[in-house]
Amino acid sequence: STGPHHSSCTRWCWWMTSRNWSISNLHERLEQQLQKPYYAKVKLVRNQEREGLIGARSNGAVAATGEVVVFLDAHCEVAYNWLPPLLAPIYDDRTTLSVPVIDGINWDDFSIKPVYAKGSHSRGIFEWGMLYKEGTLPAKEAAKSSHHSEPYNAPTHAGGLFAIDRTWFEELGWYDSGLWVWGAENFELSFKVWMCGGRSVWVPCSRVSHVYRGHSCSSCHSGSLANKFAGVPTTLRNYKRVIETWFDEEYKEYFYTREPLARLIDMGDISEQLKLKEEKNCKSFDWFMKEVAYDVFDKYPRLPPNKHWGELKNSATGQCLDTFGRHPPEKAGASGCHGHGGAQMFRLNTEGQLTSGEWCIKADKNDVISISRCDMGRTDGPWVFKMDEQQMYHTSLKRCLALHPESSKLIMRECDHSNSYHKWEWQPITPHWARNKQKQ
Repeated sequence: STGPHHSSCTRWCWWMTSRNWSISNLHERLEQQLQKPYYAKVKLVRNQEREGLIGARSNGAVAATGEVVVFLDAHCEVAYNWLPPLLAPIYDDRTTLSVPVIDGINWDDFSIKPVYAKGSHSRGIFEWGMLYKEGTLPAKEAAKSSHHSEPYNAPTHAGGLFAIDRTWFEELGWYDSGLWVWGAENFELSFKVWMCGGRSVWVPCSRVSHVYRGHSCSSCHSGSLANKFAGVPTTLRNYKRVIETWFDEEYKEYFYTREPLARLIDMGDISEQLKLKEEKNCKSFDWFMKEVAYDVFDKYPRLPPNKHWGELKNSATGQCLDTFGRHPPEKAGASGCHGHGGAQMFRLNTEGQLTSGEWCIKADKNDVISISRCDMGRTDGPWVFKMDEQQMYHTSLKRCLALHPESSKLIMRECDHSNSYHKWEWQPITPHWARNKQKQ
């Protein structure tokens, strides 16, 4: 949905776009509620079918008639005087995308709590798997402001809350219409705003609170919408479309190093996006990284290539190394190989770092093989795969990764070349959606 909550407006029309037809409250009850006089400026736009967040927002923006469109997630509450500071940067320069500072709303009691430390400034960045991250505002950017409360440049934003001149949004082609459901739209819009002549700022004096989910909910999955896509991971596909449109060749390799399975995805036709990029004479991604998003490198350096990637299968048990979808600080383990990737997808780079997704696999002398946060700003590690011996060797511990023969728990042991519990094999992964594509 788009539009404000608990706020009065005079010359703006606010649009709501229903995305989930399966929720009964979005039918007659919603339409009856909007008949009340204080909703006179609200207009309801229905999608003909469930399209997901990206399609709903694009349809709302196309249908809107105001000079500026403001996007807010439905689960938001605005603070006093939130709108003028958000619009001011756009009034000064219509090619500006402005983002409010987002506070948190507890899902269980709806109390509002700041997300950021008092007096601090953060801004949106990303890691090479295109997970959204945030970092402290660099001193170089802070020095550009005369006052601490001024809007400041940000490479990207979380995607749910922002304002943009409607005509500028249209000139940029709205969102890429080839993006599916949800994911990557924040990066796509941020990159083309910056690279095609505009800028994106965060606005400290505009505060909007957002409910962060603490449990499962009925509408938090794609439901029957996923049936359209034959199991293809839609967000990863969206990332690939954005990367192939906006990244230079060097930076594309960092993405494919971090997400090797993305090479197997059919991203669809991006000729219209490349045409827009050429027609607007947009700058290179290298320019963007050096002039705008230079602080990404401090936390997420250029990635060395993978030496091995795929499933890591134990020779004795046939089980595969597995994170079970856990986050740090948890233990890794082993389970039956399923060939789908996901929590059994690992990468060993040429500098010895063993990773799964954004997490590193670390070991200590107490036989704790843990899923850990990678050391910030580093891409090296202690792991070596000895091809001849088929062993995962830890250069600091001088031991090999093994499975306990009785418990099947991961352990570190003095390397035994004759012990199959100490032996591993890297196996390629071809997910079912990629196999189906190869058969066609």
